[in-house]
Amino acid sequence: MAQFDVYVNPNPESRQSVPFVVDVQSGLIDALPTRLVMPLSRIGAGQARFPVNLCPLVEIEGEPLALMPHLAAPVSSRMLRKPVVSVARRAGEIGAALDAVFSGF
Repeated sequence: MAQFDVYVNPNPESRQSVPFVVDVQSGLIDALPTRLVMPLSRIGAGQARFPVNLCPLVEIEGEPLALMPHLAAPVSSRMLRKPVVSVARRAGEIGAALDAVFSGF
């Protein structure tokens, strides 16, 4: 498993609105049985509008999805199957979004 790999959401109940999750956990703690992931949410009418630096858009399989760092949660490593893609090139934006949750920008 690698930091910034994207996986199909392992929770079938929320997969319609959150099709993917991105692993944001550092490799320094790979020994843990869990990974910290952030949801990648479909953008829809009625959804709260968050600042783009808090919830940057990430395109996965041609679909723009909003990163939701304020909903980051641990999941069992066993639930994350084969990665779909890596978003490591967006590491700076993803890290800044997580920092915004803690520092308020």
